[in-house]
This record gives sequence, C-alpha cells and structure tokens, in this order.
Amino acid sequence: MLAGVGLLAGCGRAQLYGSPELPRAPRQPPVEYFQVDWWKGLVEKVPLLEYSPREPASPVYEPESRNVIAQTRDGYIHAVGPDGKVSWSFKTGAPALAGAMASEGVVFAPGGDGTLYALDGITGAVKWKYPTQESLATVPVLADGLVLVATDTDTVFAVKASDGTWVWQYRRDPPSGFTIRGASAPKVDQGTAYIGFSDGFLVALKVDDGGVVWEKSLSGTGTEFLDVDTTPAIDSAGRLYVASYKNGLYALEADSGAVLWNTSVGGMTSVLARGEVVFAAGDSRVDAYLGETGRLIWSLPLKDKTALAPVLARGMLLIPNQNALLFVDPTTGKTRLSWNPGRGISAPPYVVGSRVYVLTNNAYLYSLDMNNVQKGPRG
Repeated sequence: MLAGVGLLAGCGRAQLYGSPELPRAPRQPPVEYFQVDWWKGLVEKVPLLEYSPREPASPVYEPESRNVIAQTRDGYIHAVGPDGKVSWSFKTGAPALAGAMASEGVVFAPGGDGTLYALDGITGAVKWKYPTQESLATVPVLADGLVLVATDTDTVFAVKASDGTWVWQYRRDPPSGFTIRGASAPKVDQGTAYIGFSDGFLVALKVDDGGVVWEKSLSGTGTEFLDVDTTPAIDSAGRLYVASYKNGLYALEADSGAVLWNTSVGGMTSVLARGEVVFAAGDSRVDAYLGETGRLIWSLPLKDKTALAPVLARGMLLIPNQNALLFVDPTTGKTRLSWNPGRGISAPPYVVGSRVYVLTNNAYLYSLDMNNVQKGPRG
C-alpha cells in the first residue's frame, strides 16, 4: 500500500527539505545544503502492486521556454514550468530509458518506443520524429548539426537536427553472454564522437559520416560483462577517460586511443572529469583519481548499493544510488548528506547554476535551490 503514497499529481512549496512522498513529517537537516523550491508529481496512475518503481531518465532544462523536461515510466514526456506546473505533456509508446536534450527551443527526446522525437519546447508540438526500430538508451548529443543517440543493442544513429533525416549509423554485434544494463552516450570533441559498446570496445567515429577513426578493445577476451557503457569524458589535457565493467578505469590519448594508464577496479559504470580529477562510480563504490597518473585520491564505499552517474553542483558531488541522493565532498570523498524523499533516486540530476532538478523513483520532480551553498575548490 505504501507504494502509492504521495503519488497523486500535485504541486507544492516546502521549507528546507520537505517532501510530499513521505507518509510522515520530514526531518529537517541543516539549511545550508539546499532548499526545496517546488515539487510536482508526474505519474497519476500507479501500476497495481508496483514493488519497486524506477525512473532512469534524467530531467533537462530548456532555457527558452524555462521548462524542465522529464520523461517518466508511464511513457509520457512532461514540461514543467518555473512555477512547478505542467506546461504540456506528450505521450510516447513506452517508458524512456534515458532523458532528453534541449537546444535552441527544441527538445530532442529518446522515446522508449524506439522513436527519436524533436518537440517544440514551448508547446510540445512535434517538429519531426525518426523511428529507429531499436530501444533508445542514451541522452541525445548535438554536434555539427546532427543529433547522435545510441540504443541498448549497440547501434549509434546520426540524424539531421533540422528535420530528422537519417545521415549514418554504426553498429557492433553484442556479445553472446550476459551484459550490463545501460549504454554509452557519444562524447563529441573536435569532430570526433567517442563511444563504448557492450563487446568491450571503445570506438572513435567521425561525426560527419560515421567513419571509424580508431577502435580499442578494453575488456579482453570472454563473452560476459565486457561492457564499456560509461559515457567517455575528456579533460583539458586531451586525456580520454572511460571504464570497462570488467577491467576498470582507463585513461587514453584521444587522438590515437593509446592507453596512458588503467586501474584494476572493475564494476564502474560512469565517469566524470573535472580539472585534474576524474571520478568513477559503479558497484558499491565511488572513486576519485588523479587524471595525469591514475593515482587513487579517495574511495567511498557504498556497501551493496550501486552509484549512478554523478554531477557537480556548487562544489558538491551529487550521486544517485537508487536509494537516495548523496551529497559528497569532492575533495575528501566524505558523505555530507543522504537525501531520500521517498522511494529513492535513480536518474542523474540536472544542474543549472545553483538550481538542481531531481526526478525521484516515485516520479516526483523537485527543484532544489543550492544558492546558499559555498562554492567548493572543485566547483
């Protein structure tokens, strides 16, 4: 019965950390971390006897309309305005696996039905749609007039951002054994898209035509859990970071794919590079490494929890782990706060200045204000 508590769509304002998802009065942690500006419930009809709801699609802010775009497990795309009210909703054919991307008033949304949608950010009207016939699993990337998106069956599609016309696609054959849920989104830098695949390869592709620049095997031999599903990261020195689920974190030369260093810690599913530090998150831990040498700076154990893609906001590292959103000091790896508004958080938050938008597993969208937080040394 508790699965349905607080799921009636509603909007509200709360002081400090108030939450409509908890069936009891919320505890009030220190004010200096954030304040809840507003919240909005987005799923009205809860599946009967739903045991463990999960919302994997990260929200995104569309600046021209000032809407926050959120895709939910009932197959809808919602636009929520700055007042916390729904501006428009659009129904797709299936739950989304990844969030949307917004640019110049257009929302590019990967539908769980295998269709890439381009929607007007103000009205939600369809500008174009491209059916891929595969389940789209990554946030779209805009590069050189093209929209790039990857599927959970190891295909990358590139279509024109203006009208959705197909330009190229690249596909690898998945391995015969078990793979990890998730997919690598393309990371584009200087006309090259870097992307990992479930067969353990990292591939550099030309953005304009999909031609292979180089490819690198990072997981060795075998048939199971070879995945390179982390979206690559690149630092200012041109080092490319990516993790093999089997063989750990790699730093490579972006131009050639040559390996600079490699850790032996497996189970990593996401990376984030900032300044001279690269953060790696995954099964039961979050690590920080020195980008130049791969030296471990700190490691945060999470017992049996899985850390999902981290983001930086006002000098704090925000890490969803399905059960809660962790606020971690990026310089020490110490957890300062674990915020669970009800059923936990799986989708990476979206940060705009001091504002953080969070979609919870109960399909509540929160606007958090971190304006009072002092900016840390790595913020």
